[in-house]
Amino acid sequence: MASNAAAPFWRAAGMTYITYSNICANLVRNCLKEPYKTEALSREKVHFAVTKFVDGNPQKPIVRSDSGTD
Repeated sequence: MASNAAAPFWRAAGMTYITYSNICANLVRNCLKEPYKTEALSREKVHFAVTKFVDGNPQKPIVRSDSGTD
């Protein structure tokens, strides 16, 4: 059964759902009043590790941080 429904507007705008979701989350965080805004912005930060592989062997991981703001 084929669907004749229109594509979601975020898809029609050329965005992925993740991009759309991040934009919406950022708008909500910026609309909060203090002290909730500061707390929400601090949770936006992400820490992750990147491990490069050379000849199938893992190298020393590099820990990175991303503030979530572009």
